[in-house]
Amino acid sequence: MRIARILLAVVLCAAPASANDPLDDLEDPADRLRVTELDNGLTVLTLENHTTPVASFQVWVKAGSRDETRYTGIAHLFEHMMFKGTRRLGPEDFTRYIEGRGGRLNAYTSRDVTVYFEDVTGETLPLVIDLEAERMGHLDLTQELLDTEREVVLEERRMRTEDSPRGLAFEALLALSFRAHPYRRPVIGWRSDVEAVTVEACRRFYETYYSPNNLVVSVVGDFDTEDVLARIGRAFGPLPPAESIPRSPTREPEQKGERRDVVHFDVRAPIVTTAWHAPPTGDPDGPALDVLSTILSSGRSSRLYRRLVNDEQVALSASGGYWELHDAGVFYGMVGVRPDADVERAEALFFEEIGRVRDEPVSEAELEKAKRRIEVGLVNGMRTNHALANRIGGDWVSFGRVRPLSERLAEIRAVGAEDIQRVARKYLTEQQRSVVRVVPAPEEEPAS
Repeated sequence: MRIARILLAVVLCAAPASANDPLDDLEDPADRLRVTELDNGLTVLTLENHTTPVASFQVWVKAGSRDETRYTGIAHLFEHMMFKGTRRLGPEDFTRYIEGRGGRLNAYTSRDVTVYFEDVTGETLPLVIDLEAERMGHLDLTQELLDTEREVVLEERRMRTEDSPRGLAFEALLALSFRAHPYRRPVIGWRSDVEAVTVEACRRFYETYYSPNNLVVSVVGDFDTEDVLARIGRAFGPLPPAESIPRSPTREPEQKGERRDVVHFDVRAPIVTTAWHAPPTGDPDGPALDVLSTILSSGRSSRLYRRLVNDEQVALSASGGYWELHDAGVFYGMVGVRPDADVERAEALFFEEIGRVRDEPVSEAELEKAKRRIEVGLVNGMRTNHALANRIGGDWVSFGRVRPLSERLAEIRAVGAEDIQRVARKYLTEQQRSVVRVVPAPEEEPAS
């Protein structure tokens, strides 16, 4: 089965869409999705898929860095603390029980959500349900736990942001692009906030955002639906819902001019990164922006890579994309400038390529190649039970439904060259862009 899917992906990449497109005959497993809501507001998405003897159990917490109030970084801090014990489980029990049975577990935090997942065989799934319900309702929040994980997070921040040119660039770029919306905050938090957050603040966040009426459970794989729903009901049903779940009402005001910032860092290869404001997830312009970002920056055959890395040889890397968030979106690009190249010239060439997609229609071959690449990505979203659980969980949190594969394919196929040019002119304007450079600090002049 896996070999067949790989071969299908190769065929899809190589061939243009046609009247007898093999994608049109693919079954969408999400069509068999069952949605259940418990009395306490917990949403449960179940999808039996017996192609492999594996089940993926995911808990989507509708809380990310945008939901933080006094202390930034608290949502990500919880991602760490949730693995460190409850009132009935020791600090390492959760991981030991899952990995000891051959399972895989992890978590991640974004600006909109925090997601916990376990991929296990069917006989381990009942244990996973009980363990997840335990930590969602009975986390052991102590000063000792907070102090320990605070240091872990501060070290992570140092490695991934403070000592990373790319991390610093992206943190500065988002803080520059968003003036008002909470998306300007780094997910890992500002160092001073992580150092100062209190146990009481953590407890309030947990009791509000980790309540069952703010969770979506997504389960896909080798199990019996009725049995799994009964077990989830027994484990999660007693958890009390929150009376209210506050959300930030702030919306980003219109940007009315280019913004620029410079970050000085001991770096041999400078970085130029740019962001434009773009629409949130689900916007009608989203498919055209997806295709545009694929043409510009997806892989070594993309326009930016070919021009800056291969042809002009002013860059070591060129990447970017359309990043959809719940309340807003960002279209961004990042160029790693060669140590022997001029930063000004690299930036000018980058913006020349942006100007080309505004001024000239893309070719039909380039358009079809990009669309096909996105279609293959959609197919890969059905490749494993984990990918399926991630797809249905993410869609439900964002839209309150799971978008059919046929709908997604139709949206991509409908994108024409005129749509690419239209969204480029609409969003990729000088007035709407923010630019951050990461460069070495200038040498100080000797004292007179």
